[in-house]
Amino acid sequence: MVRITTWNVNGIRNPFGYQPWRENRTFTYMFDVLEADIVIMQELKIQRKDLRDDMVLVNGWDCYFSLPKHKKGYSGVGIYTRQSVCAPIRAEEGLLGVLCSPGSSAPYRELPEDQCIGGYPTASQIEDLGVDPAVLDAEGRCMVLEFPAFVLFGVYSPANSNGQRDDFRYGFICALDARIRNLEKMGKRVVLTGDLNVSREPIDTARAEEAMREEGLTFDDYQNAPNRRIFNQLLEHGKVPGERDEGREKPVLWDICREFHPTREGMYTHWEQKINARPGNFGSRIDYVLCSISMKTWFEESNIQEGLMGSDHCPVYAKMKDVVQVNGEDVHTLDIMNPPWMFKEGNRLMDYNPTKHLRPLSGKLIPEFDKRRSIKDMFTKKPKPSNTESDFDVPSNTTSATLSVPVIESQLLNEPSTQNSFPSQFTVSMSPSMSPDKRRSTSSVMSRPAKRAKSNLGATGTGKGQQSLKGFFSAKPPKVVPENEPEEIPQATDTAAASPFSTAPDATVPPPTPPPDPSADPSADPSPSAPPTPDTTHYLYPIDAQQTKASWTQIFSKRPPPRCEGHNEPCISLQTKKPGANNGRSFWICPRPIGPSGQKERGTQWRCGTFIWGSDVR
Repeated sequence: MVRITTWNVNGIRNPFGYQPWRENRTFTYMFDVLEADIVIMQELKIQRKDLRDDMVLVNGWDCYFSLPKHKKGYSGVGIYTRQSVCAPIRAEEGLLGVLCSPGSSAPYRELPEDQCIGGYPTASQIEDLGVDPAVLDAEGRCMVLEFPAFVLFGVYSPANSNGQRDDFRYGFICALDARIRNLEKMGKRVVLTGDLNVSREPIDTARAEEAMREEGLTFDDYQNAPNRRIFNQLLEHGKVPGERDEGREKPVLWDICREFHPTREGMYTHWEQKINARPGNFGSRIDYVLCSISMKTWFEESNIQEGLMGSDHCPVYAKMKDVVQVNGEDVHTLDIMNPPWMFKEGNRLMDYNPTKHLRPLSGKLIPEFDKRRSIKDMFTKKPKPSNTESDFDVPSNTTSATLSVPVIESQLLNEPSTQNSFPSQFTVSMSPSMSPDKRRSTSSVMSRPAKRAKSNLGATGTGKGQQSLKGFFSAKPPKVVPENEPEEIPQATDTAAASPFSTAPDATVPPPTPPPDPSADPSADPSPSAPPTPDTTHYLYPIDAQQTKASWTQIFSKRPPPRCEGHNEPCISLQTKKPGANNGRSFWICPRPIGPSGQKERGTQWRCGTFIWGSDVR
């Protein structure tokens, strides 16, 4: 079976700060915990220069990225595919096909039909979007992979940014709608995954009915919100008030998770972090795994994984059956999730070959990672040089001289070398045509003492000179002190010697002032039990250390936060971001999470109504 998982990670490294990913910070471990074969991540918040080996060179996985071209730490979609289960036959970036494949100057939409995925919006459809096509595809919001079974979309749709990007948001979902419907007309099946940033109906948003009443909206008004209306027209059983729009009369997608749980409430995938809404499950369902209606019998299970932490979203998955029906025939899923020649009836016929089966857009083919050596290769031992190689540097003009040095290491260590003698194994052959001057030069070089071979003492860390890495971690032998030699005792140092006012070792230091004689002072206590009062007049700073520490601590320590009225717990500080007179002001509120009602409550376990401006705290 093939399991598809989508997850808005809110930063590709963000999950590793939470359990269970904190213990083993690798993507392999993350994917194993997710039990996924295809993982679609949104909101990576990185650029191409931020990609690292652990993100790209994941053992047993291929990866494909759509990253923002201009903005930093923004958007980004990535798809990981398990090599043992599936291999895409094509990969593209963007919705409109205006971007170019790596190493090509031709946009995807201009490539031959057998080299592109297809289904791109027509010129008239793009004109109706009201958005610059290059800008729409440049934010890293869509990655598309094609398998023989279906075309997979990994999407991060624009959010509702206080109405500032409504046109761009509307244009994006219209482009997505047009692309999916065009692919359906071509006879291709589609799986749409990702954070679409739109809830389907009131059951998918906490306290939606109350919010509608407060705003004076009817159900039709709620469903007719522009993005929600287009989204529901894509879905089977989508609730669309009135007549459907022209060109959108027929639904094409199936909401897998909702169809498996049609009446389940509280099935949310996103919770606002600023108000700590997750513990009270005050959230919304905006992450989806959708499929073509013709594929709805292919899936046997789908659900959310709200218990997995790591982001303000939770993963959503859909699991395919081992055998599915295609055109009335039973076909093994692995057969249609790979190129036709790789599997037959679920049995592998050809091993996965990265050099042949990777698509040009694969992260492993990026120049920074292509043909990268494994880190294990950096620590493997290199083959030893042959016995005919010499440790001596021979000038290039003596190419006819051959040096043979089969000298045993122990001989070099134990035999004393003389200036004019060499071991019997050391032979030098010279060309007869060599000039007398060159012969004398070579003889003088050979008459020098031979180099000592490197000792093995460095490997244990006890030899002099450069040591091996092992020597730094081996235990040092204990110091042996002869019986007749007293052990060296370090000299005691007093506080005054460590003072910056202490003198040099050879300077004359005046003796300390002796304590006063009690007999010389008639007012002194003659009792022998009274301890003598030390004279501190010779100290430069007669200050109590504890008192000084407490004074500085009081000055630099943070002011304790006020406590909330409902639970008498330390409040948390936030800052207003709404435009107006209070923009930027800090305030204190109850630290507890917001409850399921989304309102501040009194006398409950959820957030109380405490609100204190930061300037009012004394």
